[in-house]
Amino acid sequence: MKHKLILTGFSAILLGFGACTDLTSVEKDSIVTQSAATGTFTGDAKALLESAYNDLGLYTDQANIYSLQTHTSDELIPPTRGTDWGDNGVWRTLDAHTWNPSHSYVTNAWNDLNTRIFKCNQILASTKPAPDANQKAEAQFLRAFNMYQVMDCYGQVPIRGVNDAVDKLPEVLTRAKAFAQIETDLTDAIKGLTAIGPKAANSKASIAAAKTLLARLYLNKGVYTAANPAGPYTFDNGDMKKVIDLCNEIAASGYSLEDKYFTNFTKDASKEVIFTSAAGSPQNRWAMTLHYDSPFSGWNGFTTLSEFYGKFEDGDQRKSEAAKKDGTKFSGISKGFLIGQQYDDKGGVITNSRNGKPLAFTSNVNLSGAATDEGIRVIKYHPGDHGEYILLRYADVLLMKAEAQMRSGDKAGALATVNELRAKRGAKSLTDLTEAGMLDERGRELYWEGTRRMDLIRFGKFTTSNGAVKQDGYTVLFPIPITAILSNSKLSQNDGYR
Repeated sequence: MKHKLILTGFSAILLGFGACTDLTSVEKDSIVTQSAATGTFTGDAKALLESAYNDLGLYTDQANIYSLQTHTSDELIPPTRGTDWGDNGVWRTLDAHTWNPSHSYVTNAWNDLNTRIFKCNQILASTKPAPDANQKAEAQFLRAFNMYQVMDCYGQVPIRGVNDAVDKLPEVLTRAKAFAQIETDLTDAIKGLTAIGPKAANSKASIAAAKTLLARLYLNKGVYTAANPAGPYTFDNGDMKKVIDLCNEIAASGYSLEDKYFTNFTKDASKEVIFTSAAGSPQNRWAMTLHYDSPFSGWNGFTTLSEFYGKFEDGDQRKSEAAKKDGTKFSGISKGFLIGQQYDDKGGVITNSRNGKPLAFTSNVNLSGAATDEGIRVIKYHPGDHGEYILLRYADVLLMKAEAQMRSGDKAGALATVNELRAKRGAKSLTDLTEAGMLDERGRELYWEGTRRMDLIRFGKFTTSNGAVKQDGYTVLFPIPITAILSNSKLSQNDGYR
C-alpha cells in the first residue's frame, strides 16, 4: 500500500495517529513525497530543504506556537473588546493558565512542529538527490530548532522514521533524550554549516545560529533535565561555562550590538541579526496590536500591561521612538510602546470611530469587556520599514552570557555585561544585579520576541506571572493534545492534565 504524504497539518496528525488509511492529497504549496509503507523513502533533499525554510513562517503567526510562548507570560494581554477577540476564550485561557488538552493552539502547535521535524527527517533520508554536507547540516539545525520548541513546551517528542509503516506507532523521546538529540544535531551542524556574518536578512542556517540555539539549550539545561518540570532547578557551572564560551565565539564572528535599537527590525543591515525567516511577514506583529483607526488599520487586539511598561525608564531606546508625522506613509505610528493620544501621518489627532472621541491608548486594560482604546500597544516591526522576522538576535546572546556569568558566581562580570547592553540602549547603568533584575532586563530587551515564557520558567516566576489564575506548577508544560494521546499509546499525558 502506498501513501502520498502532504507535509502540512495532515502529516503532523499522521505522526500522532497510528491508523493506516488510503488517502490521496492534492498538492498545494507543500512538497509531496511518496514511499511504500514499509519500503525505502526517496526524496529531493534540495526541494525539501527549501520547503523546510518556508515552514519557518509558522513562527510569524500571532497564534499557535507564538501564543503559547507569549500569551502565557507577563508581557502581553489579549483583551476581549465587545465580541472582538472572544474566540470562545482561546486567548483568555492562555492568559489565565487554564488551558486543557483540547485547546486549539496547544493542538495546532503540536501538529505544526512535529510536521516540521518529520520533514527534516525526510531531508536527511533523501536519496534523489541526497543532501550534501551543508544541506545535511542545515536540516539538522532546522530539526533542532523545531524539536527544541516541542521539548520546551510539551516535554515529549514523538519520532516517526521515514520508512515506518503508517500503522506503526511513533517512538517517543523523553525530555532528556530530546535534549540529547538536539545537542547532537547542533554540535554536528556546526561542523557543516557556513560562517555567515550579520546582515538585515539572515534567513539561512549558519554557524552563529547553531551556536546561539546551543547556548540557549545549555542555559536551560537545568529546567529540561530537572526531576520535576516545575523545579527546583539546578544550573551546573560547567553548562554555564559552555554558554559563556559559545556567546564569546558568536561575538568573535562579527556580531555586536546595534547603535539604534529599532534598526534591528527594519530593512537596514543590522549587526545583531543572526537568523530570520524569509517566509511569512512580520505583519501580524503590528496588525495584532494596532487600532482599527491607526494609520495602518490593525485588528485592535493585544496590548502590554502597565506593570510591564513600568519596567522601562525614560531615555531607554527600547521604550519608544517617536513617529515622524511628516506625511510619510504610516509615519504616524511610533515604534516601541504606544500610549496616550494617537496621531495620523500628518500629525492630526486620530478620532476613535467607535465613540467619536480622540483616540488615546490608556495604560490600564481589562481582560474581558475592554474598551477599544484600552491598553498600551507595541510596535517593533513597523509597517513602513519592517525587515524579515527575527528568530535569533545577538542581544539575546549577550544576555545569555550575562545570566550564565551570574549563575556561575561571576556577579561582577554579569553586571558589566548587562551594563554594556544598557549603555548602548541609552539606559542608566545598574549598580547591582539580582535575579529579578536579570529577568527584567531580558524583558526590556526581548519583549514580544517569543522567549518570555521560557525566561519566566527558568527564573521560577511563570506560575505567578500576570493573569495566571491557575498557579499550579504543572502548567510549566502544556498538555499532550487529546488527539495525540488517543492515537499513540506510547505518549503519556503530562501530570496535572486529564
